[in-house]
Amino acid sequence: MFRRILIANRGEIACRVIRTCRRLGIETVAVYSEADATAQHVRQADLACPIGGPRPADSYLRADAILEAARQTGAEAIHPGYGFLSENAAFARACAEAGIVFIGPKPESIEAMGSKAEAKALMQRHDVPLVPGYHGENQDTAHLAEQARITGFPLMIKAAAGGGGKGMRIVREEKDFADALGAAQREAQSGFGDARVILERYVEHPRHIEFQIFGDNEGHILHLNERECSAQRRYQKVLEETPSPFLTPQRRAAMGKAAVAAAKAVDYVGAGTVEFIVGAEGDFYFMEMNTRLQVEHPVTEMTLGLDLVEWQLRVAAGEPLPLEQAQIEAQGHAIEVRLYAEDPEQNFLPGSGRLQRLRLPPASAHVRLDSGVVEGDTVTIFYDPMIAKLIVHDSDRPRALQRLRSALATCDIVGPKSNVAFLERLANHASIVEGTIDTGYLDRHLDDFLDHGEAIPALALQAAATAMLLEDECRAAGRTAAADPHSPWARADAWRIGHAGKRIVALLHGGERIEIEAHGHDGRYRLTDTTQPSIEVTHAALLDDVLMLHIDGTAHRLPLQLEHGRAVLHVEGRRYVFEHAPAFQFGGEEAGGGNRVIAPMPGRIVLVKAAEGDDVTEGDELLVMEAMKMELSLKAPRDGRIGKIAASEGEFVEADAVLVTFESDDA
Repeated sequence: MFRRILIANRGEIACRVIRTCRRLGIETVAVYSEADATAQHVRQADLACPIGGPRPADSYLRADAILEAARQTGAEAIHPGYGFLSENAAFARACAEAGIVFIGPKPESIEAMGSKAEAKALMQRHDVPLVPGYHGENQDTAHLAEQARITGFPLMIKAAAGGGGKGMRIVREEKDFADALGAAQREAQSGFGDARVILERYVEHPRHIEFQIFGDNEGHILHLNERECSAQRRYQKVLEETPSPFLTPQRRAAMGKAAVAAAKAVDYVGAGTVEFIVGAEGDFYFMEMNTRLQVEHPVTEMTLGLDLVEWQLRVAAGEPLPLEQAQIEAQGHAIEVRLYAEDPEQNFLPGSGRLQRLRLPPASAHVRLDSGVVEGDTVTIFYDPMIAKLIVHDSDRPRALQRLRSALATCDIVGPKSNVAFLERLANHASIVEGTIDTGYLDRHLDDFLDHGEAIPALALQAAATAMLLEDECRAAGRTAAADPHSPWARADAWRIGHAGKRIVALLHGGERIEIEAHGHDGRYRLTDTTQPSIEVTHAALLDDVLMLHIDGTAHRLPLQLEHGRAVLHVEGRRYVFEHAPAFQFGGEEAGGGNRVIAPMPGRIVLVKAAEGDDVTEGDELLVMEAMKMELSLKAPRDGRIGKIAASEGEFVEADAVLVTFESDDA
C-alpha cells in the first residue's frame, strides 16, 4: 500500500479521499488555488501545496504544477477525484512517465472512452446496444445538418469530449438545429476545449440508469449494481438512488452483463461507471462511460458496506479485487441529494458568498454527509457551488425516503441561497414517491417544485409568531433570572398597569412583512392578524428542534429550527422561513426597475445578440453569459428600445454590472 498520495482535486471529493486515507494510515498531500488557501481539504491534509490562481485553468487543471507538487512532497500516487484532470489521458500518461501511480484507469482506456464518438464505435464492435445516431469525425455544419435529417427528430446534440450536461441540446424540429448546434459547440469548446459533437435519436421519457464497474490489473472485472439517476434538471443529476425502482432482476442482470462487456472492451482497471438510457419498455442503450469515481458513489457504498476509494487505492497498488461478482450482496435502499448554493426561483442561478449558518443533520448509521465546507467558509464563484451531499439509507425505499425528508427538514443554510426547499418538494412529489420520474420530468414540470408565492397556511403564521414570542421570553428571562426569576420585569409580555399588554409580532417571509397582534405570555397567547379571526394558543413550548403548541384545543408538533430571530418551520410538508422584524419601521421608497439588464454574477460575455437602437420585446434574449461552467441567457425585462450596450463578446464582467440600458419611455 502507498505511504503518501497527492489528491489532485478540491472540496468535497478531496475531503472524502482524505477520510479513507486517514483510516488506512496513508499520508495525504492537498493542492490548492489562491481561492482555496483556507479550504477544508487544505486543513485536513497532512501537507498542502499552492498551485496557482483561482481559475481552474490556472491551478487544478495545471498538470505540470500538480506533478511538481507530487515530486516535491514525495507522493507515490495521485488520486484525481472527479472533474478537473480525472479523465485526462495525457495527465495519466504524464504520471506514469514521472514514476507516479495514477489512481485510475490506463491512459488508453481513458482515451477510448473519452470521446463519445469513439466509445460508441467501440461499443458497437462489442455488441453493446447503442442509440441510433451519428458519431463520425466530419464536423462540417452542413454535414451535421444532413446527418440530423437522417437520424430524425427529435434528436440530441452532445459534446463528443465531455459530459455532465455541458454541450447538450434537444432539438425537436429541423429549423432549430443550427442555433442549438452553435450553442452546444460553444459550451463544448469552453468546457472541454473540444467543439466536436455527436448526434443521437432522442428517446422520449427515458430513464438514466448507470452501473458501477471495477477492474483490477489481473483482468478481473465486476459490477457493483446500478444507480438510478433519472431525477435530472438540464441533464444535471439531482437525486440518485439504488436499487432502481424500475429494474426487474432480469433487466438488472442483462444491463450488468453489458456494463462488464463495455469495461472489458477497454481492458478497464479501477473504478468506472457505464451509463445507459432506458426506454419505457425496458430497452436499454449505452450512453457513455465515466472513467472515474462518480459524485453519487456513496449510495453504492451504503447498500454494499464497501469503501470504493479504498478499493481504488488497493487496485492501484497492485492488489486484486477484494470480492468476486457472486459475493456482491446489497442490503436496503440508499438515496443521495446534492445541496447546492443556487436559487431555484431564479432559474437555479448559482450562488456564492459566506456560509453564515450551515445546519446539517447529524451523521448516523442512516445518514451520511460528504462536504467540503463548514459554517463560516465561502462558496466561491470559481468552482461548482456544491455545499454537501446528503445520503440516507434504510431497509427499504419508503423508509429511506422518509429518512431523506427528516434529514432535509433539519437543514438550514444562511448566506447564499440554497436548493433545500426544492429538494424537500422533490422528496415528497408523486413522481419520486412512485418511482416514475424520467430524465425530462423536472424540466417539463418544474413549477411543481418551486415556490410561486402561494398563500402561507394560517398554522405556519401562528406557529412562527408563537416561536418568536417564546424566544423573546427565554432571552429576557436569561438576562434577569440570576437576580430574581419571579420578577415581573423578567417577562417580555408587554404587561401594563390596568390592562393586558399587547405585542406586535412582525414577521418577514419572502420579502413580505406580516404583523400579528399577541396578548399573553409563558406559552399562552391570543393571536390576531388581518386575515384570520383570533385564535388561542396554549401549552406552547420549544423542545429540541420541535415546537409543541395547542391551537384552539388541537395539539400540533412541528419541526422547527429557531435561532436569533429566524424560524424554519415545516407545515403540511412544506418549508417556511420567517425572520423576526422590528415591530415598527419606516417605509422606504421603492426603487424603480425595468430599464436595465445587470449581470447576476461575475462571468464572461460569450454572445451579444442585440444592438443599440434595437426595438425588443420582453423576454427577447439580449446576451449570453458564461458563469460557473454554464451559460446564462440574459433577456429583455420589458418591451422597448435599447439605448446602450455596455459589454462586448469575450469581456469579463463583475456581478451587478449594468450590461444593457433601455431608453426611457419619454425619450
